[in-house]
Order: sequence, then structure tokens, then C-alpha cells
Amino acid sequence: MDYNAIALLMFATMLLMMITGQRVFGAIGFVGVVFAFFLWGDGATDMGFQAVIKVMRWSALLTLPMFIFMGYVMSESRIADDLYRMFHVWFGPLPGGLAIGTILLMVMISVMNGLSVAGMAIGATIALPELLRRGYDKQMISGVIQAGSSLGILIPPSVVLVLYALIARQPVSNLWLAGVMPGLLMAALFVVYIVIRCGLNPLLAPAMAAEERARITWSERVHLLRAGLLPLFIFVAMMVPFLNGWSSLTESSVIGVLATLLVASVKRKLTWRVMHTATVSTLQITVMFMMIITAALVFGAVFDGLGAGRSIQRFFTDDLGLAPWQIMVLMQLSFLVLGMFLDDTAMLVIVAPVFISLTKSLGFDLVWYGIMYTITCQIAYLTPPFGYNLFLMKAMAPPEFTMPIIYKSVFPFVLIMLLTLLLVGIFPDIALWLPRTVLGY
Repeated sequence: MDYNAIALLMFATMLLMMITGQRVFGAIGFVGVVFAFFLWGDGATDMGFQAVIKVMRWSALLTLPMFIFMGYVMSESRIADDLYRMFHVWFGPLPGGLAIGTILLMVMISVMNGLSVAGMAIGATIALPELLRRGYDKQMISGVIQAGSSLGILIPPSVVLVLYALIARQPVSNLWLAGVMPGLLMAALFVVYIVIRCGLNPLLAPAMAAEERARITWSERVHLLRAGLLPLFIFVAMMVPFLNGWSSLTESSVIGVLATLLVASVKRKLTWRVMHTATVSTLQITVMFMMIITAALVFGAVFDGLGAGRSIQRFFTDDLGLAPWQIMVLMQLSFLVLGMFLDDTAMLVIVAPVFISLTKSLGFDLVWYGIMYTITCQIAYLTPPFGYNLFLMKAMAPPEFTMPIIYKSVFPFVLIMLLTLLLVGIFPDIALWLPRTVLGY
């Protein structure tokens, strides 16, 4: 059988196993090992052990448990409560004000951790009950929490961008800075949509009652503004030493953990229960990441050994004779389709190495492409049938949040993400201006 046909069969088998409900790491790793055995014999079974060794040598992966732990400490200690109260007081009088506050809360949470799951946990435990109590439309609630939490993988410190930096051999500092402006742009577009949508139909998101507004004094409003200093303190403590070269990426992630623990201690919310839950949850998520990465490395080694990457490159550039921007559009469309079935880690380790080399050969900037890829991952988090955030929302929300409601709620926000992707694609300086200004990239 032709090697290209074998590579296609590998990919189709992996997708079929995932559709039937198999674990992501199991489907990827099983297909990789079985095909390696039939292609190259007994010696190929060592590829799994080699992948483990390769993962152990990626020192930057030590940042994963640190950022995950930060997110869970913030979620379990509920240090985001005051932040949400601040946004509630300042934006509550507006139609959709609490939804706007939820998006801004997610921006704040994003600068304190690098994962979507922490934002989802905080949104489901803090924002969702309050939004329901105030009569917000369930579809609006679901869309706002899911879209807002996805900002965590674009705004630094993003774990996805750390993984991309490892694959693309690009400085993490450049990628983190490149994610700032697109992340804030996307958040701003979310807010604009909420303002317009709730302005047209105030019943979707009722404003705070006049009598409640009257009970809130200006001294209380000013006092609550201090809650916004917490994420700023954690962000500065972690990022300043890293961007100035005083600490490595791993050391900065440890500083971030210490700053988060300090904040929780000062607020008297660092309990044994918080530490236990955060530690156990961190271990579970970290092990899941490592197993997916290890399995994907095995699959990728076999896939690349078949010459699939070079075949794809020849197909685009020689056989089809497409212009570079046409190839870029096709790559992004393929990521959007794959995102309906794979999570961002699996896509990154399996497909991204092929597309990264193709992007480099076409003359595109790899830092810019990293942001394009990450925005595509955000869209993948929200697109049926296997969007990661869709299932998290169902697991965390009350029973009245049915899957049809959850599915329908994300489409306006997916369109906004696609608009952001288009804007960053047309105007690369949205992503590249900040790293060029700060680091001279």
C-alpha cells in the first residue's frame, strides 16, 4: 500500500476511534503503536518509551502544573468573588451589565492562569448562580461563560502558547506578548455584542434594580476597586522577572504560584481543603496533558516517518499550485474542522508540526501563526459535537441548561472569534506590534 494511503488510513482510524467515545490519548497512542508495529516490526514498539523520554526532557512543561495549580487555587479559594462583586457594582446598572462584568472577570482570571478550565470553574461557581438569580436568559449565560473562559488560552500566561513555543522553537515571551492585543480585542468585541444584543432586548439581561443601586455607596464602590489589584499583583510578580530575563519560564511560573498562595493567605482563604482539592485536580489535569502529549508524539513520529508532512506540503504547493494566503486559509479551515473532534493539545502535537514547517516555508511569521492557531483552538473549544467547553458547561451547570441551549448559546461568540481571526490574519500587526515594541522582535 502507498505510504500516503497508510497515513490517511491512520488519521481516519484515529478519528473513528474518537467518534466511538474512546479516550483521546488511548485512540492516538493505540493507532500510533499498532501502525508502527505493522510497518517496522518489534523494534517500533520502543517509540512509546522514546516519546516518554522526550516529554521528560521538555523542561518548559514543568510550567503546566504550576499554571493549572494557580487556576485551581483561585477557583477553590474563591478569591475571584471580590472581583465579581466589583464588576457587579460598577456595571450592574447597565442592561447586560453583569454579563459584561463576567467577560471582564474572565480577562482578569486569564492573566492569573493559562487555562480555559479554570475560567469555566470560576464562571460556573461564581457568575452563573448570580446571573440566574437576576433573571438572565440561560442562553446568554451559557454563551458568555463559555466564550469568556476561552480567553485563558490566548491572554498570557497561556499554556497553549507555551506548548506551541516548544513545537515551533519560538520564544515564549514573544508569543505571550503577541497574544495580549488579540485577546483584548476579542474581549472588547464580546462586550460590544452584549451591549448591542441586550440593548435591543433588555429582557435577556435585566439591569440592577434602582433600589439596589441606591443601597450601594460610593465608598463601597471605590473600596471594591482594590480587588482589581490582585490579578495585577500576580501578573506583575510573574511576568516582570521573566520579560526582563531575571528568571526562566519555569521559575516565573513558580513565582506566580507563590504570589497566588500569598494572595489567598492574605485574604484568609488558604485552607487545607483548598490545597487538597487544588493539588488533586492539578495532578489529574497534568497527567491528562502528559498522556495526550506522549501519545501524540508517537502518532506524529509514525505519521512523519511515512512522509505525510512532505506529501501535504507538495500537494499544496506543487500539485494544487496555490498562493501562500490560499494555503493559509485552507490550513485554518482544516484546524476548524479538526477542532470539532480533537482537543487543542492533540491538534498541536499531531498536526501543527506539519503546518508549522509549511508556514515557515511559505514565508509567514511563526509568532503570528501561533496566535492564529490559538484563536482557532478557542473556536474549537466551542464548536459541536466535541467542543471541550460545551461538555464542561453541561457538567457544571444546573440540569435546566440542556445541550440544545448550550449548543445554540455559543454561535454568536464563535462568529466573533472568526471575525477576530480574520482581523488578525489581515492585520498581523495586531499580534506583532507589542512584541516588536517591548522586545524588539
